[in-house]
Amino acid sequence: MSALLSYVNILYEIDASVALLTLNRPKVLNAWTMDMREEVIHALSCARSDSDVKALVITGAGERAFCAGQDLNEAENFTHEMAESWIDSFRRLYKAVRSLEIPVVAALNGTAAGSAFQFALLTDIRVGHAGVRMGQPEINSGLASITGPWIMREMLGMSRTIELTLTGRLLGADEAEKLGLIHHLVPEAEVLPQAIEMAKDLARKPPIAMALIKRRFWEVLEPGLDDVMDAAVRYHALSFASGEAAAESQRFLDSKKGSPQKGGA
Repeated sequence: MSALLSYVNILYEIDASVALLTLNRPKVLNAWTMDMREEVIHALSCARSDSDVKALVITGAGERAFCAGQDLNEAENFTHEMAESWIDSFRRLYKAVRSLEIPVVAALNGTAAGSAFQFALLTDIRVGHAGVRMGQPEINSGLASITGPWIMREMLGMSRTIELTLTGRLLGADEAEKLGLIHHLVPEAEVLPQAIEMAKDLARKPPIAMALIKRRFWEVLEPGLDDVMDAAVRYHALSFASGEAAAESQRFLDSKKGSPQKGGA
């Protein structure tokens, strides 16, 4: 693949008709920061505007994680006044990936937790291996889980969504596949090659039909996403104002000496 654009926190390359976007902070399990999300949004916009790009693959650098969610080192000093701008960055990120009118394949190379779990579920097709773990562990960090349950409910129904949200447990790959959260389980070394081959196959589909189908999926989902993001602003403001999230984040950071925790919107 040939490099197309230069970023700090991600890689973006194009090979023929398929673009590859790699979350590239492996030392912190590719955890989100505001700057990283802005780079992803920009790369997704480039994929949208490039008529030569017919499909997109998204993966994470390293072998441990697709993305561990919000980097709590950045979130350590969040206040309730910051809730709106924080959630808005996720709103724009989620809209950018879900509204693309080209197929998007996630190559899950490890853990996808919290907001990264949500982001992965907004892709079209997900390829993973037996070591992948996925879930919504916000409650374990003292964070109100608002956006994730809406996305999960669309795929799993209310009962399973409630169980996963309140327990904060991570699903293993086998369970995730049975629930339809992972579409294809392959050996670890084959995850990215399989995702790229799948993207190439999808890139050969009739492009107008592909765009129209994806546009309609987005029309169905967009009102609900806007509603849940508005709710997330309200509830995260209350969550941060309580001090619980900050206390839990600090406790974790003290215990892990600065490692990222899984988190999200």
